[in-house]
Amino acid sequence: MKKKMTKGSAIILYALKEEGVEIVFGYPGGAVLPLYDRLFDSSIKHLLVRHEQAAVHAADGYARVTGRPGVVFATSGPGATNLVTGITNAFMDSVPLVLITGQVPSAFIGTDAFQEADITGITMPVTKHSYLVKNAEQLSGILAEAFYIASTGRRGPVLVDVPKDVFDQEAPYFYNIKCEIPGYNPTYNGHLGQISRAVKAIRDAKRPVIFGGGGLIRSAASGVLREFAEKARIPVILSLMGLGAYPGDRDLFLGMPGMHGSITANYALSEADLIIGTGVRFDDRVTGKLESFANNAKIIHIDIDPAEIGKNVKIDIPIVGDVRIVLEALLQKLKPGHTNDWLTQIENWQKQNPMSGGLKSSGRAIKPQFVIRELSRLSEEKTIVATDVGQHQMWTAQHFIIREPCAFLTSGGLGTMGYGFPAAIGAKLAAPESRVICITGDGSFQMNIQELATAVNNRLDMIIAVINNGFLGMVRQWQDMFYDKRYSHTALEGNPDFVLLAEAYGARGLRAKDEKEATEAIKQAMSEKGPVVIDFVVEPEENVYPMVAPNCPINDIIIGGDQS
Repeated sequence: MKKKMTKGSAIILYALKEEGVEIVFGYPGGAVLPLYDRLFDSSIKHLLVRHEQAAVHAADGYARVTGRPGVVFATSGPGATNLVTGITNAFMDSVPLVLITGQVPSAFIGTDAFQEADITGITMPVTKHSYLVKNAEQLSGILAEAFYIASTGRRGPVLVDVPKDVFDQEAPYFYNIKCEIPGYNPTYNGHLGQISRAVKAIRDAKRPVIFGGGGLIRSAASGVLREFAEKARIPVILSLMGLGAYPGDRDLFLGMPGMHGSITANYALSEADLIIGTGVRFDDRVTGKLESFANNAKIIHIDIDPAEIGKNVKIDIPIVGDVRIVLEALLQKLKPGHTNDWLTQIENWQKQNPMSGGLKSSGRAIKPQFVIRELSRLSEEKTIVATDVGQHQMWTAQHFIIREPCAFLTSGGLGTMGYGFPAAIGAKLAAPESRVICITGDGSFQMNIQELATAVNNRLDMIIAVINNGFLGMVRQWQDMFYDKRYSHTALEGNPDFVLLAEAYGARGLRAKDEKEATEAIKQAMSEKGPVVIDFVVEPEENVYPMVAPNCPINDIIIGGDQS
């Protein structure tokens, strides 16, 4: 619809309203001031973070929970470059974002002006697309394209860089959400011939497994996955990014595979005669030594991104398309499977190798696995969990029961310390009625600890569970196992008192040093209003097991630790 002549800053906010944007995440600065001035009178909410990286992670968490693009505002130069880690994180995990950055005035571009940075060039490898806006007349079309590209096909971040003078230029406003972009035509429906081949392979298989990833969640395929698996009686294995796509407490669920996956999941992938890959990348942390991965299996790979198919492993039946749509097509032709013998074998593996290690306390400090299990046990079904990266991330994936899609937020592809806390903030804004728990480490928490101010100022009811072992835990574990326990610069000496620090920001701080205190602290935190930080003092040298060493077959598993 056509509107009267208006300034570029107003065009942006009109476009956001057309797209149904209710909140943006950001941090103001000189080059983006005209947009923030216009935002002052807008009904669109703005979450002021304390660092631009946190804005991207918060928008990322918001997008994963809602399924809609998260929107970020930042200024030029360091404001824009501070976004890069978060953009890369979203790109690798296929999260839709639209990032609007201010740029120096058009006449100064290329002159090394104050706070100038070529953010479109810098982010080109880690965005689906990026734009440098030349004049205000381009804004309507560019923003429509940005949202369309971010939220279609394999989702991802799109950046729009706007010179300061363009915000103040006048132009007619016309917005058309339905975009047609030459050369950009994602494939949603799978090839019928390939679907028929897949149906035959499933019918002939005696030891099939479904291996699902984050694409299941992005395409809202959880319901059809459950129907598919339970009709065909095929066990389900989910990657770190796929957790929640199939309920974690169902009999057919085998857990996460790979380096820190369940023994049963790794054995099942190794012994399967058919692997149905659904929205998954066959990442190196899952496959282990490629030459030894799934040598007994045919592989069906369903993915909306044709570049992923065959990238890491040889595929027998490739199907390019939206995972939900393809699974629905397969389901129409599917018959109940004859997998009883295979399921009996899997049940025996599960009995012999339960994921129950680390529950016995030494009396010196809490076992971190106990903390995760208590958080899971005491949480409501609709709890959203966000993690940072490291040992606590793997323990959460192993021990926290995720029953629903979009309820587990973590940095999978990039492995970004500092992701979890701001992502949890975004999740809470997306789902204010849900309980939100951030499970983090004493190293990761300090990467974006300043966002305690954001959580307090916005009165966000959430729990920040700090698994405090005094180390960069996963790095120390590798030093323990592969570098003769030479702990080079992984001890976090000089950590703050997290309880006092929480209180300094105006949050509630609790500490637990034994199992009884841990349970009581969790219960107390769940009854509090506002953000609550719980400092769990855990075994400092506890390792994550099971583990597959780098470049080893995934069935060559180090059990380790106390598995009773």
